[in-house]
Amino acid sequence: MMHPYIHAQKTPTKPAYIMAATGETVTYKELDERSNQTAHLFRAAGLKPGDAIAIFMENDARYFEICWGAQRAGLYFTCISSRLTAGEIAYVAADCGARMFFVSQSLETVARELIDGNHLPKVERLFSVGGAIAGYESYEDARAKLPVTPIADQTAGTDMLYSSGTTGRPKGVKHPLTGGAIDEPTGLTTLGALLYAMDENSIYLSPAPLYHAAPLRWCMTVQRLGGTVIVMEHFDAEGALQLIEKYKATHSQWVPTMFIRMLKLPEEVRLKYDVSSLKVAIHAAAPCPIPVKEQMIEWWGPVIYEYYAGSEGNGFCALNSEEWLQHKGSVGRALNAIIHICDEEGNELPVGEAGVIYFESEAQFEYHNDPKKTAESRHPKGWTTLGDIGRVDEEGYLYLTDRKAFMIISGGVNIYPQEAENLLVLHPKVADVAVIGVPNEDFGEEVKAVVQPVDWKDAGPALEAELLEFCRSQLSAIKCPRSIDFEEQLPRHATGKLYKRLIRDRYWGNKDSKIV
Repeated sequence: MMHPYIHAQKTPTKPAYIMAATGETVTYKELDERSNQTAHLFRAAGLKPGDAIAIFMENDARYFEICWGAQRAGLYFTCISSRLTAGEIAYVAADCGARMFFVSQSLETVARELIDGNHLPKVERLFSVGGAIAGYESYEDARAKLPVTPIADQTAGTDMLYSSGTTGRPKGVKHPLTGGAIDEPTGLTTLGALLYAMDENSIYLSPAPLYHAAPLRWCMTVQRLGGTVIVMEHFDAEGALQLIEKYKATHSQWVPTMFIRMLKLPEEVRLKYDVSSLKVAIHAAAPCPIPVKEQMIEWWGPVIYEYYAGSEGNGFCALNSEEWLQHKGSVGRALNAIIHICDEEGNELPVGEAGVIYFESEAQFEYHNDPKKTAESRHPKGWTTLGDIGRVDEEGYLYLTDRKAFMIISGGVNIYPQEAENLLVLHPKVADVAVIGVPNEDFGEEVKAVVQPVDWKDAGPALEAELLEFCRSQLSAIKCPRSIDFEEQLPRHATGKLYKRLIRDRYWGNKDSKIV
């Protein structure tokens, strides 16, 4: 039995979570009572198990109250990126069928636009969180009037999260509700306890946005287990190190861009903080350049754990630092599925050959309102794929090559841009980089890099020549960019994923492309 209500009974005054910037602490008793009140709010509004709500908030002290309230009421809760526009939010809210919508006061401008443009016609109740917004009810006022005891018909709800739209319209990943008790173990509670030694003593630093799958699910897993979550409102490289030292964090979860930003801090800044309390630093969500991970293990010790998985939950690969040092570049072996590497026709490929990664498992999911995408994710034998390309070695370790959608075909040759990206981002004058295919009359596509320099004054022909030479010195010519453009800021999702489609579309005539 694992749930915050249990810890509210055993350790009522223990912090369930602490907001890093403000220091606001919410105890397990407070989380339990407020989530009960929120569940009553849903029932009073007529929401029943299987119904949906949407949360459009920045990292906020009320976030978990709403999520746990929905979990106790058997609802689907969809967390929406705080960076989206009104039109993009409207699409997700309509697609998930949200009957209630929660928005933080800090996002008032977009919240007002949603009302003024009648973007949420099917949402029955609109709530502002953390302050008044015209046209919205106060969540705190509505919650405060309701009982702190559980609703009579508690049943387990779950999240329905949307892809970040890196390759097209975001799609909701929908898992069937179990109809079970709210405290039944989840796959992540088992993995967290067995693989990462998470328990009631864990102090978990979460530096990423809660609307993304990994931060939300790991935070809620720590709360199921009775640990304490430290929530960063916004990631800051030095700030994260300060928090590890201040709270003696034992566990944390990162994306490679965070590692890169911490490693690029001046050495005297980077090394002045005590990070020895860390037992487990998990990373996922994007490929990590080998030299970056080598430096992180050298700095933090063998506490770096990597996994590869998706919101779909169809497979989970993992490995620790020692394994990775023996299989550099790998994302691990499958723990709860069988990996199959297949060609475009679905035929299995020999060990060592790259192809589409399929997982054979009992996991069930569908892309909400998108039977075509659901069908495309299925192999004739019932296996499922996230659309990634990779290979396995003789020992079953998986190596990611790239996203299938980002493959460049130049003169009939398949080129995966991840290698060039991983190399170029290591250059001291490069803050961020995207490698894409752009039109070429003779070859169909050619390789181009779009670079965000550390110092914008460096942008120009001299830096282009320096970076091209840097790339050619370590990669075969066909994998290297033929040219480099510079941008002051690349469109990167706060979870670390690059909106590569937005960059690519500009070169293919779709200059109005937006994040959707």
